[in-house]
Amino acid sequence: MTTTPPRTGDPELDHALAAFAARTARLEEVTRLLSETTGRGESAGGQVTVELSATGSLAGLRLDPRALRLGSDALAEAITEAFRRAEEDVARRSHDLARTAFDP
Repeated sequence: MTTTPPRTGDPELDHALAAFAARTARLEEVTRLLSETTGRGESAGGQVTVELSATGSLAGLRLDPRALRLGSDALAEAITEAFRRAEEDVARRSHDLARTAFDP
């Protein structure tokens, strides 16, 4: 957690230190938000849903009862596809959020 920098008496240095402290606080907030980011992917017409954490760990898997009728190969493909879509989603969300840390 950042704090307000002490005043030096030099207006330019004080301004630079305050700007640095504000940027650091924003980076800390973005880091926190990134750690909470999740991604979601669906396949087989919504019968399979995967949710991933920002680190790529499986956070949730939902199988509609109809998905169980797909057969083992088709179900495996549907889970893999939903996982891939969740990876893309969490990557996109993370990228968009990280980009905000560097916006003016």
